[in-house]
Amino acid sequence: MADDAEKTEEPTSKKIEDARKEGNVPKSQDTSGVITLFVAILSFLMLFPFMAKHMILLFQYYFSLLGTHIDRLFLLDIAIVTFRETLLMVLPVATAVAIAGVAAAMAQFGFLFTTKAIMPDFKKIDPLKGAKNLFSLKKLIEGVKITFKSFTTLGVGFVFFFYFIIELPTVALFGLEDQLDWLKDKILIIAFVMLFIIFIFAIIDIIIVRKQYFDNLKMSKQEIKDEMKNMEGDPLIKSKIRQLQMQASRKRMMAEVPNADVVITNPTHYAVAIQYDSEKSHAPIVIAKGVDNIALQIKKIAREAEVHIVQNPPLARSLYAEVEVDKPIPEALFAAVAEVLAYVYKMNKK
Repeated sequence: MADDAEKTEEPTSKKIEDARKEGNVPKSQDTSGVITLFVAILSFLMLFPFMAKHMILLFQYYFSLLGTHIDRLFLLDIAIVTFRETLLMVLPVATAVAIAGVAAAMAQFGFLFTTKAIMPDFKKIDPLKGAKNLFSLKKLIEGVKITFKSFTTLGVGFVFFFYFIIELPTVALFGLEDQLDWLKDKILIIAFVMLFIIFIFAIIDIIIVRKQYFDNLKMSKQEIKDEMKNMEGDPLIKSKIRQLQMQASRKRMMAEVPNADVVITNPTHYAVAIQYDSEKSHAPIVIAKGVDNIALQIKKIAREAEVHIVQNPPLARSLYAEVEVDKPIPEALFAAVAEVLAYVYKMNKK
């Protein structure tokens, strides 16, 4: 029992799928962050001429207003123009960053749409449980990880920044345009160095997150057995259902025996009830059959209903083996069955 309680087995596909439906997926915030940051920097660099153009237009608009009388409509016009130009500058980068965030999430766990993750759960606002989570070992480890990553990234960035500061006396001798180019190059170097450090942490984080995710979903042997039972049905219940179905089928079959024209027997072990109605079928039909106890019951009901019982062991065995209940007899047995029916009809003066 102790072994069954230990969660040593890898999660089944159903367990993983159920977790996805609950919104529980392996998501690394660092990975999403580094992809989003990379796209933001790249978008900014690519769209900088476009943004600079609108920024210049906005400043030109402001300078054109010098000496203009200010009233309420004038302030509204300034607000509209400022909002429009700012939106044109920010919206392309914001759109790229939003798409990158969605793509980063989908790259980690695929497309997922569920509302369960945002459904209100009053257990989550339990103050006692919240306090336990706040001071849990997991939160402490997360805090240490964030602190370590932040200090490492900023530390490496500061080292590069310090070496760039040393170059300032030389850069001061450059022209303004060259100074701006130098500043742009150094900013890009620091940005991509820090981005590379964050990228390394993101790879480590996604490995840890996925390992923790699948470790948390691990199952015990008993859980796997229970899941199989739920998926395929409990064998005991399925057996009981089959037993009830067989009993119901047998009951219906026994109810048809009084309608038989003849019951062909072994005489001890086999009994097959035959009915022939030319208006319903082109061949005689087996309406009941059985061996041993069922055969005895068929013969008992036939006697009570005054149905003829004919002993023909080879034919009884052949009919039992080759013909299912409610199915017509095969052509190969026509002659033998016709002979029995002719005898029965003669006895009944049909």
